[in-house]
Amino acid sequence: MVQQQINLRLPKNLEKSAEKYAEMYGFKNIQELIAEALREKIFFRNIYDEKFTEEEIKLIDKLLIKSIKNKKVVSEKQLLKALK
Repeated sequence: MVQQQINLRLPKNLEKSAEKYAEMYGFKNIQELIAEALREKIFFRNIYDEKFTEEEIKLIDKLLIKSIKNKKVVSEKQLLKALK
């Protein structure tokens, strides 16, 4: 696996908190913590459904914007019922 080095600037208080967290939870350093946090965010908590095409996503966005603008937003329960 090819690795790419990046530079990351953190506010001092976030850096200190990250150092403390890394030490507390057994990470070697902040770099290892950040890499793990990115893996978790991208691969394990990814709520974006990659099955949608770019065009479908744009249509969904337009529908949501119009629904909110026209105050025609329903609850998740009502939406799921309608889709069944």
